Amino acid sequence: MEMLSFSYQRRNQMKAMFSRFPESVVTFRMIRSYYFVYNIRWSENDPIVVKKDLIEMEWLLNKELGLEEEYRKRKRVSL
Repeated sequence: MEMLSFSYQRRNQMKAMFSRFPESVVTFRMIRSYYFVYNIRWSENDPIVVKKDLIEMEWLLNKELGLEEEYRKRKRVSL
């Protein structure tokens, strides 16, 4: 999966689109010093999103923003 685009929204929020789910918009929120998936405006034209996809989305966004080390140090690590 690749991140197609991302943009800043209001305070501590970002939205992004991914190649596996091109018609769904994913909203991220910042917690501590990394971003996590907060909400997905899912399109019926896209496949169903599973937990593995959520983790990959979080990893891609945090890596793009240079926050991968903080993401790795979170309490519930499942990489």
